[in-house]
Amino acid sequence: MTNEKVKVKCLGMNEEGKGIIKFKGKEIYVPYLMEQENALVEVIQKRNFINAKVINIEEPSKNRVKPKCPYFYKCGGCHLQHMSYKAQLEFKQNSVSKLLGRYHKVNDILGMKEPYFYRNKIHSTVAYDGKGKIISGIYEENTHNVINIDKCIIQDSQGDKIIASILELMKDFKMKPYEEDTGRGFLRHILIKRGFSTNEIMVVLIVSSQVFPSKNNFKNALLQKHPEITTIVMNINNRKTSVVLGNTEKVLYGKGYIEDTLCGCTFQISPKSFYQINPIQTEVLYNKAIDMAKLTGKEVVLDAYCGIGTISLIASKKAKNVIGVELNKDAVKDAIKNSKRNNITNTYFYNDDAGDYMVGLSKTKEKIHTVFMDPPRSGSDEKFLSSLIRLAPKQVIYISCNPITQERDLRYLTRHGYVLKEIQPVDMFPQTWHVETVVRLKRKHH
Repeated sequence: MTNEKVKVKCLGMNEEGKGIIKFKGKEIYVPYLMEQENALVEVIQKRNFINAKVINIEEPSKNRVKPKCPYFYKCGGCHLQHMSYKAQLEFKQNSVSKLLGRYHKVNDILGMKEPYFYRNKIHSTVAYDGKGKIISGIYEENTHNVINIDKCIIQDSQGDKIIASILELMKDFKMKPYEEDTGRGFLRHILIKRGFSTNEIMVVLIVSSQVFPSKNNFKNALLQKHPEITTIVMNINNRKTSVVLGNTEKVLYGKGYIEDTLCGCTFQISPKSFYQINPIQTEVLYNKAIDMAKLTGKEVVLDAYCGIGTISLIASKKAKNVIGVELNKDAVKDAIKNSKRNNITNTYFYNDDAGDYMVGLSKTKEKIHTVFMDPPRSGSDEKFLSSLIRLAPKQVIYISCNPITQERDLRYLTRHGYVLKEIQPVDMFPQTWHVETVVRLKRKHH
């Protein structure tokens, strides 16, 4: 292993917001270094693996700011707090333009007025620190050390207060944190979800065994400190695993779920259900996607990867019918529940692989006008995309949380008869390098 200190100028930034430098003819990515900055960096070479870190910034960028969070350089949950918010938005705008700009001019990114405290879900791991004190926080990047974080500036601040109270109560109740290596202890994780528009709060205690000594007293003590909590759920995970939630649940208080409103529809959120992390920007994103589709109320719409039905239900107000397809059985049940909850009668949900479903549809006479697709980070696969081509909808609205895989998919679709009409980036996760995009494709007339 060799270490070398070198003075460098940062040439640009990669997709993950790391500074790009040249070292012995090689491009190296340096965290927390900004474009045009001069810095002293340490380059660490292990066999054929090269790492680099900033020792000192000699000439800072005018866009460099002091991170608001004391844990920023240790935690790894945020990547861009050393950049002003304006500079973060420019960086994301440029990222998307570099990737997608050759298809169409990219709209200006939609940022947040208040780019902090936006996460409606907190997941905290409970552990002992080196001195035997109970702490909670997140794993340090690429390790299993828990960093003690008492306040996170990108997540709901109410949740941090509740977690602090739970840690205090653990002492009173002699409750021990679970230890991974020995398998001893009781409380593994705390999960908190808050409905931003309803103010309902769910606390999920992820524990290692069914036996919860004096659970009623613990529950009552927590509710006394935080009467705003609307439901408490105990989730039992007794496996040696890094998966957070186990399969067994017991509701200790309340109804076991919370509700939240998004674009005028109400959704049930259970401990396991997937729900967008940043509700404020999700409204911006979904409203943009629906506007882009220019629906008139006569169209049949397909929502592939529909999850708990968020986009389906929001689009249902503007379409004739919406068909939602989702592989996860529980999510489909939630979607059906949510449509009843909102008295929506023109949505139909199917538990199926979206690609298979589209192939089936392409054989019937049903004409699909618009397909909404919002795939996972890995994007779509060729099987899905070729089924989409066979179905041949008039337009496709493609929402993506990863423009790199989106670009790959767009290359395929534009080779098979579709043309891009609009590209809109949205900043869903301020302080991190992630950027969300929504794109409209139109089928060329044959």
